[in-house]
Amino acid sequence: MIEARGLTRRFGRHRAIEDISFRVEKGEILGFLGPNGAGKTTTMRILTGYLPATEGSASIAGYDVFHHSLEARRNIGYLPENVPLYPEMTVAGYLDYMARLRRLPERRQAIQRAMQQVRLEDRASQPIAKLSKGYRQRVGLAQALLHDPPVLILDEPTVGLDPRQIIEVRELIRSLGGEGERTIILSTHILPEVSELCQRIIILNEGRIAAIDTLAELTARLQDTNRIHLHLQQPSADSVEQIRALEGVMAVQEKGGGVFEVQSSRDHDIRPSLAALATGQGWGVLELRPVTLSMEEIFLRFTTGGQQPATPADQAANGAGNQEEAQAGDRAGNQEEEPLSGEPEPTPDPGP
Repeated sequence: MIEARGLTRRFGRHRAIEDISFRVEKGEILGFLGPNGAGKTTTMRILTGYLPATEGSASIAGYDVFHHSLEARRNIGYLPENVPLYPEMTVAGYLDYMARLRRLPERRQAIQRAMQQVRLEDRASQPIAKLSKGYRQRVGLAQALLHDPPVLILDEPTVGLDPRQIIEVRELIRSLGGEGERTIILSTHILPEVSELCQRIIILNEGRIAAIDTLAELTARLQDTNRIHLHLQQPSADSVEQIRALEGVMAVQEKGGGVFEVQSSRDHDIRPSLAALATGQGWGVLELRPVTLSMEEIFLRFTTGGQQPATPADQAANGAGNQEEAQAGDRAGNQEEEPLSGEPEPTPDPGP
């Protein structure tokens, strides 16, 4: 559904992104992570046709975003980080304006459907200037959904929202991708958001892909040993020694309050042995669970020099496809943004 092949973008001597390659399948939600300036927004602008690449190529629903720009854009719903809204217009008036820009044949039905999807029906006649930031984000999502696109590209959709609004927008995104018919790229700085919503993750660092995989696979790649959290009700004085004596145990750390962290080799599951030992000794098991790396730990490991960037082979293994680069030459410096059509844009209408 979405494919990027060797995308590179330079601004003068500054390289914003280099050799970005990945593929997103139909119905997948892909998380875009990276520090400020890593190249997330630049990549999204290239995919949506707002910015040409210096090198490489990209396609949306089979349409090249450079050579078949209009066809590609018709398949994209784009929510930029700063939603371009007209505050003096009503919600319905703004959506009608955007529907006319897209020349949708059945505007009323499209507007009604989009407002229902983001739960905006009760705000249709309200001026955008009087909406909270959370509702403004909903208006931005509604305009991205007007033409019922198979691809959504969302750049920081929850930035600046309060906790309640963040939860509401997350639920909206989850519902939009839940049917398996819509492909979503989600850029965010809120790391738990990625683990909650996304099937796969791309971590960008200094303009290159540092990692691309599922959260489980990234955790397995970084975690050299298995770690088990063990909470005992009545541990004995020699609990540490007895646990350490189990086959496969590499280290035992007593944390106090009957809590232990037990490390073993990755190919050895010691949970059955731990449970059997604790039960036999009458220690009383209150909790026994694996300890995995947090999203924050994974992010820091890949963005602070601890890991090498993903190789082309890594990217290909995760759906990047062939690493052939379509050279664009001077296109980046000279290409002007293609208008949606040759007809003049309609004049904004404040709406009812």
